Amino acid sequence: ETEPLTSKKDVSDCSKGEDCKENGLLVRNPKSALRLVEDGNKVHPSQGDKGEAAQISNGYSGVQSSVPCNGEQQLMELEDRETWSKKIDFLLSVIGYAVDLGNVWRFPYICYQNGGGAFLIPYTIMAIFGGIPLFYMELALGQYHRNGCISIWRKICPIFKGIGFAICIIDLYVASYYNTIMAWAFYYLISSFTAELPWTSCTNPWNTGNCTNYFSKDNVSWSLHSTSPAEEFYTRQVLQVHRSDGLDDLGGISWQLTLCLLLIFTIVYFSIWKGVKTSGKVVWVTATFPYIILFILLVRGATLPGAWRGVLYYLKPDWQKLLATEVWVDAAAQIFFSLGPGFGVLLAYASYNKFHNNCYQDALVTSTVNCLTSFVSGFVIFTVLGYMAEMRNEDVSEVAKDTGPSLLFITYAEAIANMPASTFFAIIFFLMLLTLGLDSTFAGLEGVITGVLDEFPHVWGKRRELFVLGLTIVCFLGSLATLTFGGAYVVKLFEEYATGPAVLTVVFLEAVAVSWFYGITQFCNDVKEMLGSAPGWYWRVCWVAISPLFLLFVTCSFLSNPPELRLFDYDYPYWTTVVGYCIGTSSIIFIPIYMVYRLVVTPGTLKERILKSITPETATEIPFGDIRMNAV
Repeated sequence: ETEPLTSKKDVSDCSKGEDCKENGLLVRNPKSALRLVEDGNKVHPSQGDKGEAAQISNGYSGVQSSVPCNGEQQLMELEDRETWSKKIDFLLSVIGYAVDLGNVWRFPYICYQNGGGAFLIPYTIMAIFGGIPLFYMELALGQYHRNGCISIWRKICPIFKGIGFAICIIDLYVASYYNTIMAWAFYYLISSFTAELPWTSCTNPWNTGNCTNYFSKDNVSWSLHSTSPAEEFYTRQVLQVHRSDGLDDLGGISWQLTLCLLLIFTIVYFSIWKGVKTSGKVVWVTATFPYIILFILLVRGATLPGAWRGVLYYLKPDWQKLLATEVWVDAAAQIFFSLGPGFGVLLAYASYNKFHNNCYQDALVTSTVNCLTSFVSGFVIFTVLGYMAEMRNEDVSEVAKDTGPSLLFITYAEAIANMPASTFFAIIFFLMLLTLGLDSTFAGLEGVITGVLDEFPHVWGKRRELFVLGLTIVCFLGSLATLTFGGAYVVKLFEEYATGPAVLTVVFLEAVAVSWFYGITQFCNDVKEMLGSAPGWYWRVCWVAISPLFLLFVTCSFLSNPPELRLFDYDYPYWTTVVGYCIGTSSIIFIPIYMVYRLVVTPGTLKERILKSITPETATEIPFGDIRMNAV
């Protein structure tokens, strides 16, 4: 590459208003210059004196340069950054990332817990003013700057580069427990290939004397200590939590779950090792298959006796709940974690888009599909819970006490086991859970891969397959604690503390850095350059004030009232809360560490160091094919 020009002499060899070329430089006289790297694949804005930067006609910054014009160099056609093969590949990848296991178990539970149909009001408000604007912001940032979560900060606000490192650590934490849940689903899937599902009876080796089969033809009495066959299969055969005393003694590693997880990571590796060209094809299956299964399960659930009781319980509004702060906190947290900004995924996926792709339309379509999927999943779950209540002759609230994964692996699995054609419905249900989880894993790891490869292109640029292999091995080894007999306790600890407050903090600082330091005007000009029109006042107000306040509100609510963790009959001791906060802090600590490092290594007075650290180092690279002729 040629060195940046810093000369401040007047351009004297070019006639006024004409463009000139010399030594690979394309000059707009007298105010701007674009540097053409002849052996590269981009047109780079010249990196000269920031104080003399001027806006060229397409919104990118250029600087004054003293280059004589002789017209000897020729413009070379430059190769673009890798892009999606088709627009639909990108849309399916983003939808597959946003629609995950949480849509199936978390939204229905939070909805009925917080007022049923009334909960949809705060949920919609939080989506409109918090979730969707942040979702749109990340897609626009990634598409415009065409970089991963680490190197993008050089072009926005360098002092916040620690955000990128924090995102990568958070993604690794998620990969260490999220895939274990898929290993559980995979174990269930393998166990479903039998004429009689193993969680339908109490005659198995793992069953205890407390096992009571609701659906037995014999008259059975349910006592306080009774357990269902599905619960014992989940806790004693799959998880084997009875062999652990809690987080103090996790016990040994389950070799069955280890093999399941190894197979899952093998699938993940060969799906993402070549980049978005291959993962974009895999999501045609993993992102669409769950919708086919959801539709089948919805139709089946609606035809079950008692289904209407579950739907009524799901949607019956409790307007008094709207006066409770907790309901609004839950609504904000649900929409945020459902759409998933802050994990580097949206930045990475959007960076492979074509420069003028309509990311505004993409944001609205994908976020709407995600929210509707959560809503429909509630019907899939609660029609079955109504059926369970009818069979047990109990209230729906008694049946729906299970939360999180237990809702799927105990309650829903038990309902499936007692349906006609139970084997078929069990197979497709757990296949759906696997596909829901797989494309979210693809996305999370792609956020790390794109971030690291863009930051260290000379080291890993030509070694993507090797880096992805190393990353999957690290994630597998990091998951070993969750594969122990007490691994379910570790999964819940990581889910509540390792990612929640950390990713909220990351996105809050990201919104502040973009809106207040990079500048909302500059950001809107960037969007206008891509889409042809600038975002309106609604988006500006959300990005500058409402969305950051939305994040601050959720974060403060979480920190002021941390969840008291309990799983099965195990109450988490107090020290686990401290450990949880330490794990969460271990990722976001990179943000202040990098800020201090940046200020120390930057020369000049303190004021000069701060100013240099909040000023973009490099202007955004423009794919040659996307430059309009009047820009040069």
